[in-house]
Order: sequence, then C-alpha cells, then structure tokens
Amino acid sequence: MKYRFDDCELDTDSRELTRNGDAIAVEPQVFDLLVYLIENPDRLINHSDLIESVWNGRIVSDSAIAARISAARKAVGDSGKEQRVIKTVSRKGFRFLPAVESLTGDSNAPEPVSTAHEPAVDLQALDHQQIHFCKSADGTRIAYARTGQGVPLVRTGHWLTHLEHDWHSPIWRPFLDRMGRHFEVVRYDQRGCGLSDWELSDLAFERFVEDLEAVVDASGYERFVLYATSQGVPVAVEYAVRHPERVSHLVFLGGYATGRLVRNNAAEVEQGEAILKLIEHGWGVSGSPFLQAFTTMYVPGGNRDQIDSLVELQRLTTSPANAVAIRRAVDSFDVADRLARVAVKTLVMHAANDGVHPVAQGREIAAGIPDCEFVLLDSANHAILPQEAAWERFFGELQLFTAP
Repeated sequence: MKYRFDDCELDTDSRELTRNGDAIAVEPQVFDLLVYLIENPDRLINHSDLIESVWNGRIVSDSAIAARISAARKAVGDSGKEQRVIKTVSRKGFRFLPAVESLTGDSNAPEPVSTAHEPAVDLQALDHQQIHFCKSADGTRIAYARTGQGVPLVRTGHWLTHLEHDWHSPIWRPFLDRMGRHFEVVRYDQRGCGLSDWELSDLAFERFVEDLEAVVDASGYERFVLYATSQGVPVAVEYAVRHPERVSHLVFLGGYATGRLVRNNAAEVEQGEAILKLIEHGWGVSGSPFLQAFTTMYVPGGNRDQIDSLVELQRLTTSPANAVAIRRAVDSFDVADRLARVAVKTLVMHAANDGVHPVAQGREIAAGIPDCEFVLLDSANHAILPQEAAWERFFGELQLFTAP
C-alpha cells in the first residue's frame, strides 16, 4: 500500500518514506508509528492506542513515546512548534492532520506491517566460535569470542562465564545459537574468570568499563547493539554514557542500577553478605549449601543437566577467592545517577520473579533512562531457559526492538 500526504509518500510494502522525491531514513518503530497515524486520519490517538498498536502492549514510558513522535515529525518535515502534520492535543493524544490519498486500494484497510525478517542461516557459522585475546587499559588480558551472523552485538561480561565451557553448556549454548541466527555476537570473560587473566590487582568499577572498551575496540565494530545481563548492566550503562555514538541499541535483562551491598535495604545487604560466605565455603562443590542456594536463585526452573553444568562452570571459571572478590566488587556497583544521561534507546527486560535481582531494579532502570521500554517476562529464572515460555518472548522482543 502507498499513501500520499502533504509532500510525502509512504510505501508499506517496501517500507520506504520519501519527501519531495528524496528517500528519508526512518527507524522501524517510527515507520510503524507513521503508518498507524496515516491509517487513522482525523482520529484522536491516545497513548494507549499507540502502546497497543505500535508497541504490541509492552510497557513504554511517556518519554519513549514522545521521542518517537518527535522522530516521526522530523521524518515528514514537521516540528513540535509547527505541528502541521502531527498535532499534539494536550493530555489527550495526537491527531494526523493532512489529507491522505491512497495510491492503491482503500486507505482505511491497513496492510500488515512486518518489522522483522528471518535471515538465511549459515549452519557452519552457527556451529563455530573464534576466540581471541586483547589487553585492557591496565594490561589485563581479556579473552573474547565471536559467533553467529547478522547485526553486530556485544554482550557485556558478567560474573561466572567461561567462553569454552559456555559454548557446550546446556544453559548457554542454546542461548548463543538462538542469538546467532540474527546477530554476530562478541562476548568476553571478564577479568578474573574464564579464559581471561585470573590474577586480580584492581576490581574498581572503572576497570570493568575499560575491559568492555578494549573488547569493543578489538572487535572492529563502529556501531553495535550492546546487550547486558545482571552486573553487566551497570558497565553497559556507563559505556553508553561515554560512547553513545557507538551504541545503536541497549538491551538489558535482569540487571540493576545499584548493587546489592549498597542498596538502601538492610535485608538485601544482609543477603549479599550471606551469599559471599556461601561462595567462600561451597564454590564448585557438588551438594554444597552454596550450590543449592545458587541454583534456587539463578535457575529454579533448571533441569538436572542445566544444574550440573553450573557446578562444572564454577570449577572451571575461577577460584573461590576470585569468586568472592568479584562478587563483592560487582555488588558495590552504583550507576543510579548515570541513568538520566543515557542517550541511546533502551529495552529493559526482567523476569517477574527473578530471585537474584528483584524486578524493582529493572523498573528503576527503565524509569531512569529517558528513551526506554520495559518488558516483564513471566519467569523466575535469572537466566532465561529454552523450556519456558519466556524464552520465545525474550527473543521476539529483542529482534523486534533491534530490527534495522
């Protein structure tokens, strides 16, 4: 379907917008917003209409909607001051003003809009990872791997990874295979664990940010999706504040802005100290109280193979002393005052019953970042597992949000 209005033409089949004959670059979600407004001329569209039709019912902040409206106005040559195409009706919604001409068929019969396409899958590429090493600013050697195909994506390092073990893990291999269908993924072992240097001389927050900067530079990516989970989220927040031009999208899962040991919650601080004591005495020991607590918190829905893989991962990835030191460091991260400075559009997903970092932390991040969407996943697992319904929801939202 093609529509003509003012000095613009919009084609829903080719997903192209032209103004005065010149092609205008439009992000997928902004394009969908324009289509919805055009197909509902002279109708007052409120925020609930937009959330239901453009965001598929996801939780979206007013600032995110305002940002998309602003981008849509810019694309059609309008502005918030002129409002000759998209008019804001105070406290009520928006109205599309120009007369709309349907060049083929009835403009009141909208065509379905596709925002995601399945790429051809190279099975050989999906079954191979390339492991490399780079050096962080202080000389620490960081191991990183490249897998998959598609849009460049960097996964921020987090506690408890091992590039080689994860590649064969019943928890992480399915995740990496699914991610690799649409993204070329670069991930790394943070300092002190996996294939990176285990010798720890400095665990300041700045060092973790420098590790991410080193991996990004080594990857060769000029612009990429930045994905982070758990304590990787504060590191990704800081990177996005410092390098907004490098990050196309931010995607977070199960993260936090304020670490457990520095939250204004005595119960969570006490829990954090208890976890550290359990790690000290039960790291990598099958049947230990720590392992029971760990699996109950991280993957309560895990099967026997997935739980057993966590024991092996602990044994391989780092020493008990390193595990305690890293855990204490990351539980002290605090980027709450940096959220408002994030200038990258962001998707925050969080399991409703996450036992590691409560959903309140996800809401805090989503409320603090200006252009942010929030998705609540029906899960109790900190790491989303293939056998649960939240798995498909997670990847559907990820692909939709990052669609080029």
